[in-house]
Amino acid sequence: MTFGNQNTLEEGVEQLNLAFDNYGINFIDTAELYPVPGNPETQGMTDKTVAAFMKGRSRDDVVLATKVSGYSPRMTWMPRKEPDTPTSLTREQILYSVDESLKRLETDYIDLLQLHWPDRYTGGLFGQADFSPSQITRETVAFEETLGALQELVTEGKVRYVGLSNETPFGQSELYPKIVSVQNSYSLVVRKDFEAGLAEACYHHKVGLLPYSPLAGGSLTGKYVKDSVPENCRYKMFPGFMDRYWGSQNEAAVNAYGDIAQDKGMTSTQMALAWCYHREHVASTIIGATSIEQLKENVEAYDIRLDDETLSEINKVYKQYTDPTKFA
Repeated sequence: MTFGNQNTLEEGVEQLNLAFDNYGINFIDTAELYPVPGNPETQGMTDKTVAAFMKGRSRDDVVLATKVSGYSPRMTWMPRKEPDTPTSLTREQILYSVDESLKRLETDYIDLLQLHWPDRYTGGLFGQADFSPSQITRETVAFEETLGALQELVTEGKVRYVGLSNETPFGQSELYPKIVSVQNSYSLVVRKDFEAGLAEACYHHKVGLLPYSPLAGGSLTGKYVKDSVPENCRYKMFPGFMDRYWGSQNEAAVNAYGDIAQDKGMTSTQMALAWCYHREHVASTIIGATSIEQLKENVEAYDIRLDDETLSEINKVYKQYTDPTKFA
């Protein structure tokens, strides 16, 4: 989701080539919205980077995932049949979105199509306050209409599998007969929402978790101390976009985890990723990097296995900072 904004097309292709050719990584996740933060000038640039990477390669060697946007009254600039339309998970929008994604990706099928976020109000999304019934103010697209559109795409061969993203136990339970995965934020500092409810639903419905932001927007690298934040990071480049990692207990939690990593001879990044990669409910982890050096550290952390003592110390910090990114 940095390709086309923080990274040029050429830099993105270089990263993808390294991941694929040197490390055997074949699962690539994009979205019609990317790069983020979304805007009409850069929308779809990540897809074009992925398309450039796939040229000259066998399509069957790549597992390609993308997403269709959920409801947003502000994103009226996304490619839709009717211009100036808020995004939503209607049949017409889903079908049109997929056709446009296929054009940008220069392919004739998508391996995994995910609903990027729900059409309905859920609370708790992207750092928002938790669910409150009084905040339900509008009608939403029926699950049946959304599922019907997804079934059409699978029947036509344009999509092979369907997944969710930023979803809750209720939404997954309503949609689960058709889905294989859920992509939610999951990390050392964002784990309670998944583990306290959605983990059980995933287990019984045989749905794989695809964690995104395993470094919590980069905060778990330990680099983003308030008084010395690098100029070229997302915290500085996009004011407000990462607010859920400020104004909360996150910095204290990150420092506590960093102390454990240092004591065990690891970087904060290595420990955070090794923890996420090998959780028993994780199917595959979505990582992102803006440099080759970051990419190498992220991928090579997969070879690290945390011992029982380290995991016990991590759990002690978790008990102290159970939900640190929620605003006070």
